[in-house]
Amino acid sequence: MAERTEVVFVDGMRTPFGRAGEKGMYWQTRADDLAVKAITGVLERNPQLPKDRIDDVAIAATTQQGDQGLTLGRTTAILAGLPLSVPGYAIDRMCAGAMTSVTTVAGAIAFGAYDFAIAGGVEHMGRHPMGFNADPNPRFLAERLVSGEALNMGNTAERIHDRFPQLTKERSDRYALRSQQKVTAAYEAGKIQPDLVPVAIRSGEGWGLATRDEAPRPETTMEGLAGLRTPFRPHGRVTAGNSSGLNDGATASLIASESAARELGLPVRMRLVSFAFAGVEPEIMGIGPVPSTEKALRKAGLSIDDIGLFELNEAFAVQVLSFLDHFAIDDDDPRVNQYGGAIALGHPLASSGVRLMIQLARQFEEHPEVRYGLTAMCVGLGQGGTVIWENPNWNKKAKAAR
Repeated sequence: MAERTEVVFVDGMRTPFGRAGEKGMYWQTRADDLAVKAITGVLERNPQLPKDRIDDVAIAATTQQGDQGLTLGRTTAILAGLPLSVPGYAIDRMCAGAMTSVTTVAGAIAFGAYDFAIAGGVEHMGRHPMGFNADPNPRFLAERLVSGEALNMGNTAERIHDRFPQLTKERSDRYALRSQQKVTAAYEAGKIQPDLVPVAIRSGEGWGLATRDEAPRPETTMEGLAGLRTPFRPHGRVTAGNSSGLNDGATASLIASESAARELGLPVRMRLVSFAFAGVEPEIMGIGPVPSTEKALRKAGLSIDDIGLFELNEAFAVQVLSFLDHFAIDDDDPRVNQYGGAIALGHPLASSGVRLMIQLARQFEEHPEVRYGLTAMCVGLGQGGTVIWENPNWNKKAKAAR
């Protein structure tokens, strides 16, 4: 049997993330246009890639209707100016849509069927709220296959608090505060801006340009977080302050075989080591990244101690904390979410997986002493997804020096 083709993350870009709703900066911007901006950003930054060399375009969305419907990968490929010979398709794994886009095209590359693919996701939660017009099969509840609370992500986060009493509201609030602080510091240091594609936006005041994420709240304090209401249950622990918000945005990445990337002189920013998805009880979907990470580590022949950088999607602070506790990682471990996360930046569902990869790739460049990193996230209806990456900048001497 032939050896597996090495799969690499060449590059990734994203739109700034906006707040969903009429007051958000993308209220009058189409979802597919956001995806097109992310795709064209990646293509323009890598002009040495002939567009007809792209073998497929996989774009995810959770709510596939309206301007997020009609086989997004194909429609956005055409709108982005790719040759009509380049095919495309759409993917849905709720929050892990973009992550699944990457792993799906990676499988085709590893098999030898593709050399290059665009993979990403988009979510316009202002135009398409999660679950809008969905019609869950009544058997789910009638036959008690899942609890009614499993269909509400905030309730599933409250249930993690119930199951693990050591995961207090204060810990969640403190984690959320640190996320806001880290995002502010990352912006001040210019870490995030290089991978953002400016987007023209329209409002009542006229035309403008989106160049920064809209959701961060650098003024956040512990006192302010403590006073927020708990919308999912009286005297609960999950608030708008220690959760990700409702957001609009898109991401895109260029995934390739390492040999094809080297042939064209394209950068190799990360090398894919392994990936895994796992299912858990839908009522506590937030623990999903625990079994998916254990599975991905096992397939890679690694342990959690081998991971030098973590990019964990912050759907809820308690969900990240449950992961950290399981693997005996401190709440403030410097390896975790160095630039902050979704609590501050936002979580446009199906786009977020590639945002994690974009940030990890940046951190790999800054940390040649780190060999392995991972991106992981929880997924609605009781799933988790994890991708383990190797740092091509890894330097044994740098590791010894540190």
